[in-house]
Amino acid sequence: MTYLQLFWSFFQIGLFSIGGGYAAMPLIQNQVVDIHPWLTMTQFADIMTIAEMTPGPIAINSATFVGIQVAGLPGAIVSTIGCVFPSCVIVLSLAYVYYRFRGLSIVQGILAGLRPAVISMIASAGISLLILAVYGQRSLPEDLSTINLIAAGIFLVGFLVLRKWKLNPLWVMAGSGIAGILLYGIF
Repeated sequence: MTYLQLFWSFFQIGLFSIGGGYAAMPLIQNQVVDIHPWLTMTQFADIMTIAEMTPGPIAINSATFVGIQVAGLPGAIVSTIGCVFPSCVIVLSLAYVYYRFRGLSIVQGILAGLRPAVISMIASAGISLLILAVYGQRSLPEDLSTINLIAAGIFLVGFLVLRKWKLNPLWVMAGSGIAGILLYGIF
């Protein structure tokens, strides 16, 4: 019964968590803390922290961690499958529709309309991360002079290196990390 509950809970999370991992957090909390008291709020916060730190999507990582907490390795497998299954069905359905109707002008129009929306979503996430890095909060403060000069400097150098010398982004990220360790360790 626990496996079925894990699957169904994370199936719902996978189906309705439109907007990415951070949008899924309230859904995950509702399922694993409120509806099924599998975790306390402290345990939930710990698992979310670990899920954010590990590579991969937050919802899938949290499904795996919650599944292990509740029912061991089989629980982790069932929870992860429950979380991934809706996305697989949706993507396969859309791929079939695209493959079948890709030559129609209406499909090309839809895709042309989606491109700017996707770019704006990526830009919005990037700007949000920049504000968080430079000001230490999620939105612009009233006093813009509270800028973190080290973070702003690392951003500007990384941005210039990427634009001017077209260096591999992985090297820029590694260099930024090293610069952060050195500069934040000194100041």
